Amino acid sequence: MSVQPTAQTDSSPTASAPVVCVDLDGTLIASDLLWEPYIALFKRAPVTALRTIAALTRGRAEFKRRVASSIDIDASTLPYRSAVLDYLGQLHQQGAHLVLATASDERYARAVADHLGLFDELHASDGQTNLSGRHKAAKLVARFGPGGFSYVGNDWSDIPVWQAATDSTAVAPTAGLARHLASRQLVSRTVGSNRQVVRGLFRGIRSYQWVKNLLVFVPLLASHRVDDFRLWFMSVLAFVAFSLCASAIYLANDILDIESDRRHPRKRFRPFAAGDVSIPAGVGLSVVLLAAAFAVSVVGLSWKSAGVLLIYLVLTTSYSMALKSKPVVDVFLLTALYVLRVVAGGVATGIAPSSWLLAFALFFFLSLAFVKRFTELTAVDGWLPGRGYGQLDAAWMHSIGTSAGFMAVLVLALYVNSPEVGALYSRPQFLWLLCPILLFWFTRLWFRAGRGQLHDDPIVDAMKDPFGYLLVGAAAVMLVAAVR
Repeated sequence: MSVQPTAQTDSSPTASAPVVCVDLDGTLIASDLLWEPYIALFKRAPVTALRTIAALTRGRAEFKRRVASSIDIDASTLPYRSAVLDYLGQLHQQGAHLVLATASDERYARAVADHLGLFDELHASDGQTNLSGRHKAAKLVARFGPGGFSYVGNDWSDIPVWQAATDSTAVAPTAGLARHLASRQLVSRTVGSNRQVVRGLFRGIRSYQWVKNLLVFVPLLASHRVDDFRLWFMSVLAFVAFSLCASAIYLANDILDIESDRRHPRKRFRPFAAGDVSIPAGVGLSVVLLAAAFAVSVVGLSWKSAGVLLIYLVLTTSYSMALKSKPVVDVFLLTALYVLRVVAGGVATGIAPSSWLLAFALFFFLSLAFVKRFTELTAVDGWLPGRGYGQLDAAWMHSIGTSAGFMAVLVLALYVNSPEVGALYSRPQFLWLLCPILLFWFTRLWFRAGRGQLHDDPIVDAMKDPFGYLLVGAAAVMLVAAVR
């Protein structure tokens, strides 16, 4: 579809003005305006999103139009490629006739063009013709003549357009495409590289978060059956299953949260929000990891363990799709996911967690869940994107979070004074020293959170805090002393 100019220039190029046509998806921006809006639609209205797939029977252009009619985009938050923007800015100053030529729907292309104010002309899919590949090449040749334009693209589908252009630029091509273009001398220059995909996927699985899954070992350690190799093996399998499942969910969660992550000061650098990794690649890896997680759970452990993993998947999916934006509900669901890991360790080993352990875990992780939200909230002005919390909520979050931490210490103190302790510890008096250690840790945690000194992910903060390691070491000494 052709529309009127988007900048304050004449719509027709002068005889001396070079014509430069620029692709949008993957070229001007590092992301894709087909996948992202559809994911946003699926998150907002799953039934509508599924019904929209039927539009594919009438062509990709119709499908794109249906999605664009349902979901708006914020062009100001898109991950623009700075090198391409700088290049276009120079051409704009030199008087070049800039054309945005894209297979994205015209509504999205218009939003981008209006935001940038660089383009003199725009051609995009119009609901009937999908302006990609040969269709785009034919459109540009009809408008500017054979070899009457330069073209900036990034994908295999751009080859017909490069062939029709007089001068061509490839932006961050894949290794295979780069070799193909070089062998046929189709482009004169390459901008950027596509080598960050693997690194982006590795960042996306968040392997550092696997430390949370060490909770599956808690029932084994608490039962003092550390000399049983079989139980260790079962716990390791549970750890692997939960880690694979968690990484699959992190990938899916980041894909669903692209829009809100781009408004977050730190999360906007996540691989999907930044456009480092495509949505299809993330979805594919997520499915593989999820299948592997259930295979480990079913084959290596039991159907009961697979059932617990399924509950974890359902809860986390509900959290990602809707509940993370529900104040208070989201915090308690995060807490439940922590406690569920302890339960999973018990199911895997056949060791039922005691009521003392579950009560301690409930208050301990409730405090951590609140400190996570509190830290995220204090890092932004106004409302926390996609979470439903505002600055007025910081005070009560701090109050409830600290109270929950101190309740965990109280549960520990009551446990130390209970009859059950004598059966497991020969010198339980040393366990009392765990209470001031834990009390100090919680107090320092919330003190640092109140001063804005805490990372918005408590796990990351704990891994980077040397003083925390000293407290863990001191607690370990007390436990060993109490057992002997």
